[in-house]
Amino acid sequence: MSDADGSPPEKNNGVDGSDTPERSASDSDTPERSASDSEGSTPDQTAPDQPASDQAPQDQSVPEEQARGESAPDESANEITTVIPVVPANSEIPTGPAVPPTVPTDTGVPAGAAEPTQQFEPVLPAVAPEPVAVDQSPASKKWVKPALIVGGIFAVAVLAYGVDVFTSSGNTPRGTQVAGIDIGNRSPADAETVLRAELAPKLVEPVTVRADDVESTIIPASAGIDVDWSATLAGVNEQPLNPITRITSFFSSREVPVVSTVDQAALDASMTVVAATSDRAPVEGAVVISGGEASGVSPVVGRALDLPGAAATFSDEWSSGDVVDLPVEDTPVTVTQAGVDRALQDVAQPAVSGEVVVNGRDGKEATVGVDQIGEILTFAPDGSGGLAPQYNTEAAVKILAPQLVSTEVQPKDASITLAGGAPTVVPGVVGDLINWPETVKDLPVLLTSTGSRATPAVYAPVPPALTTEGAEALGIKEVIGEFTTGGFEYASGVNIALAASVLDGAIVKPGETFSFNEYTGPRGAAQGYVESGIINNGRPDKAVGGGISQLATTLYNATYFAGMEDVAHTEHSYYISRYPEAREATIFDGAIDLQFRNPSKTGVMIQTITTSSNVTVKIWGTKTVDVESITGPRTSPTSPNTVVLPKGDGCIASSGAPGFTASDTRVITDHATGAQVSSNTRTVKYDPVPIVKCE
Repeated sequence: MSDADGSPPEKNNGVDGSDTPERSASDSDTPERSASDSEGSTPDQTAPDQPASDQAPQDQSVPEEQARGESAPDESANEITTVIPVVPANSEIPTGPAVPPTVPTDTGVPAGAAEPTQQFEPVLPAVAPEPVAVDQSPASKKWVKPALIVGGIFAVAVLAYGVDVFTSSGNTPRGTQVAGIDIGNRSPADAETVLRAELAPKLVEPVTVRADDVESTIIPASAGIDVDWSATLAGVNEQPLNPITRITSFFSSREVPVVSTVDQAALDASMTVVAATSDRAPVEGAVVISGGEASGVSPVVGRALDLPGAAATFSDEWSSGDVVDLPVEDTPVTVTQAGVDRALQDVAQPAVSGEVVVNGRDGKEATVGVDQIGEILTFAPDGSGGLAPQYNTEAAVKILAPQLVSTEVQPKDASITLAGGAPTVVPGVVGDLINWPETVKDLPVLLTSTGSRATPAVYAPVPPALTTEGAEALGIKEVIGEFTTGGFEYASGVNIALAASVLDGAIVKPGETFSFNEYTGPRGAAQGYVESGIINNGRPDKAVGGGISQLATTLYNATYFAGMEDVAHTEHSYYISRYPEAREATIFDGAIDLQFRNPSKTGVMIQTITTSSNVTVKIWGTKTVDVESITGPRTSPTSPNTVVLPKGDGCIASSGAPGFTASDTRVITDHATGAQVSSNTRTVKYDPVPIVKCE
């Protein structure tokens, strides 16, 4: 087949290098291409079955340089290759005048040899395609080798990635850790086995927890913590496909959290134990005055464990292997350091700069010493971060009053004397006492003063509780009720006489209630009382102040017949023959009391008379009622039991007595008209007196 320009390529006969095909640059700008190139044939070889005459005639002109034996300049770098499209065999060949092929003078066939059959191929018109620029400059060639290297590396990387994905398929991701335990690149079963073997023992090992600066330990299992193995392993993801993730997994690890199960009650209890040691109460700012010196207490914020937060934190972090920091909350203080400093400078320090003096009559004076200021002056939070001074005036009066009592005239109640056999009013005395509230009202000013710290005592008249006029108006003029008992032993007589002397002259105003225990006060050895007989748990015994129950029974009966209202009284547990049945009373210091109320419009006065063998109580007043006592028969008798005790001071022998039930009815009538005012019955059950044997 001929080239498009009609110039066939020269044939290389293989003899020497001088026969290489040559092409004049002037022939055409289109590079030569044999039609056989498109069919896979080598362009410089003639097909064996195609005679040389098939080659189209070509321009035999030789460039001047070749003629002189010089090589032609290499213009390949500047040539533009034009690709001539191949026309398929079945394409329609355009018709036109036949162009006979040019037969070269030298056919290349030996003389006498038969010429091969000539095969003609149609010459197609050249269709010039658009030129394509190919950069074949030296600069472009330097990137070829690096590109090949990069491509090779990429290919190796792709191959390695595929191998890595294939070999690790089905295993846990490389670099996976749970609580610091490496379970990466293992089968799920192996991963669980390793995890259980290494993590389970941590459940019974102490874990250090820290609340602010306080450390303690908790054993997870004891705190209700366990591992949810399924949920924990579910957090281990499948193999990642991201190449970067797979590469970085060779040099890094990924921590998967432990999923715990929690017994909340047990966990809360453990947190409460931690809180007991970690919590700190706030220290309020304060000012303290002691020993004549004032000092400030700096406030300190308190600390409290956040119990819900601490429980949640421990359940999440117990397996980390590190100290678990538990959350705490500050407990604020209400007094600031500035408030402390201000109170100290403005109030406390001036207060202890000297003593306070109160001037009384006749040159007497009372002082509050510097070392006593702390009893009077204290401080309390003011709600605004500061401290407000608190002045204890009662404490001040307690310090000052005894020092000036000699300058006062004490008031004295009017009284009624029976010295002449009839009631006579003894006038009362108006007192002249220091008005302490008025005297100490300027105490805050005195304590902060840097000058004079003295103030005068303010005196004022004080009337007695019972004035002379009041005593005369009471109407105490006659005996309205009395009663006498006897038969007591000497020790009991001592106690009865002492208590009776205290009661003698007591006045009960209209509507007032009288209390035996309150009026006499304590009745112990310090007051002169001695040991005597009592009834203890149903048996005879001894105690200091014993025997006074006889005085109580005597007083009860005197008020009974005077028409006083019974408020409270208690009968003996068993009957004593010297007292009237169902009309007697016992008494015990601080436990059993005797009380009555004066229901009349006039006052009453108690008179007591004692001898070595009996005691009499008279109630004086204005008689308005008459009283009758009706004693009922004894019923429901009970027999005593026998008690045997070791012989000695603690055993008091007794022959015993039967128990029974008795009643008493009090009928009150109007003294002037005789009309019945009231009728009340009281029933009493007496226990039998036990037979006591001392052996």
